[in-house]
Amino acid sequence: MNSTKKYSFSEISNHTSKDDCWLIIHGKVFNVTSFLEDHPGGEDVLLQASANGDATDSFEDVGHSSTATSMMDEFLIGTVEGPKPNQTATGDSLPAKNVQQRKPEASSSNFMDILLPLLILVVAFAAWYYLTFINVNA
Repeated sequence: MNSTKKYSFSEISNHTSKDDCWLIIHGKVFNVTSFLEDHPGGEDVLLQASANGDATDSFEDVGHSSTATSMMDEFLIGTVEGPKPNQTATGDSLPAKNVQQRKPEASSSNFMDILLPLLILVVAFAAWYYLTFINVNA
C-alpha cells in the first residue's frame, strides 16, 4: 500500500459505497471496503462516515482502542491533498452560502387562547353559584 499517494477530496468522495468505501481520518485516506463486514459497529457506521466526508470527529468520539488504531495501518492508502472543500488553505472555514436562519414567529392569538380562560371562568362561577345557593338549600 502506497501511503505517500495523495488524493483530492473530490476523488475520495467517489468512494462511498458498500463495494468501494474510503475514509478520511486525521488527513489520511483509508480503504476500508474489506473491513465493512467485520467492523464491530456495523458497516452502516463506516458508510455514513464515508458519505459525510472527514470521519476524524466520528472516529475520535467513539474512543477506539489502541488495537483498533493499530489495525488502521493495513487499510492506509494515502493522504488527503489540499484543504477541505469548505476551508481555505490556511484552515479557516469559508462562510456558508445563502444560509438563512429562521426567526421564531410571534405567537398569534387563536381561538383556544380566549376559549380556555373563559371556560375556566365559567366553571369557577358555576361552582361558586352551586356552593352558595343550591347547596345551602339542600
